[in-house]
Amino acid sequence: MPFKRQKSNVSPHYHDTRTLLRKYRDVMWNLEVSDLDLQEEFKAEYGLSTDALFVDSEVNKGGNRLESYARALERSKKMMQIIDTAIDLMRRKHKKGEFYYWILYYAYLSPQQCENAGAILQLLETKDCEKITNLLTPD
Repeated sequence: MPFKRQKSNVSPHYHDTRTLLRKYRDVMWNLEVSDLDLQEEFKAEYGLSTDALFVDSEVNKGGNRLESYARALERSKKMMQIIDTAIDLMRRKHKKGEFYYWILYYAYLSPQQCENAGAILQLLETKDCEKITNLLTPD
């Protein structure tokens, strides 16, 4: 059965995990930048930190753009925490969890994409930690 035909049988209610993992670095970067931008906007407009948003009743009354943005950002952070928790659970509980974690880490989760991720993943299969360390340390 061709891949396209199989894919059309997949329910639209399920997430595309591979696409999510491919975008993981970008999402984490965007969340970090968005959080910093939001903090600066709050300081400029209210003289408050974003932590005070949910406590200060004056800001909460209006339901303004910054409040909506802060809530959306918080929801996105919680979704990423769910993903991180699931990966950590797999790492701790599955019999090959550590191995699978490192595959995910080098392929998708590391803050910077490794140029030699393919070589690292091949070495993980052979469990040659010394060679992996050599690939990761700059010359």
